[in-house]
Amino acid sequence: MLPWFYLLLATATETTFGITLFHSRGFTVFWPAVAAIVSGAATVVFLGLAMKHLPIGLAVGIWGGAATLLTFVYGIAAMGESMNPMRLASIALIVIGIFGLKLTTAS
Repeated sequence: MLPWFYLLLATATETTFGITLFHSRGFTVFWPAVAAIVSGAATVVFLGLAMKHLPIGLAVGIWGGAATLLTFVYGIAAMGESMNPMRLASIALIVIGIFGLKLTTAS
């Protein structure tokens, strides 16, 4: 159970990393840049801890896909990005992939 908690934390910190990196405007805005560095480092630690017990394909696939999904939702909700059918279909494929990895991996 603990590796899944670490994977959840890695996903949350990766999502935070992407969002704060965007808001740092290429590391020109101080506090978002600091937050990006801290959350990026935390991502590495938590993902590493999760991968001690989870297969690499499962851990990285779920981590990357879930962080992409959460960042996508942030973009729509907070940044007013488009929700056109092709973007929604593409993110749905990522969600299907996440569940597919989980359901087909023994762990």
